[in-house]
Amino acid sequence: MNVYDAAHNLAKSIKESEEYIQYEEIKNSVSGNDELSGMLNDFQAKQFEIQAKQMTGEEIGEEMMGQIQSLYGIMMQDPTAAQYLQAEIRFSLMMNDIYKILGDVISLGNNQPTE
Repeated sequence: MNVYDAAHNLAKSIKESEEYIQYEEIKNSVSGNDELSGMLNDFQAKQFEIQAKQMTGEEIGEEMMGQIQSLYGIMMQDPTAAQYLQAEIRFSLMMNDIYKILGDVISLGNNQPTE
């Protein structure tokens, strides 16, 4: 099998996975609710901001952590928001595992001694 066929098969398998299907279903449900969609977008923006600060070594203030924890607590009280976050986490974990598998294979090629 050529590498492009394998990549297309992987993409098809991802789209057919339970994690992807559930994530897409709940994402479509959330997109119809402007208030919930806005709240999730705010939460994700704050998460991204924290991750960016962590990557640059910048300290994350207690106020920011309190804000995101408060927002998370509010969202978990909404069943649809909770389902969305859980589906997003499951899908992200699956994709991270796939990236790790691919990364491990690529790293193996880079660790071979050169002569």
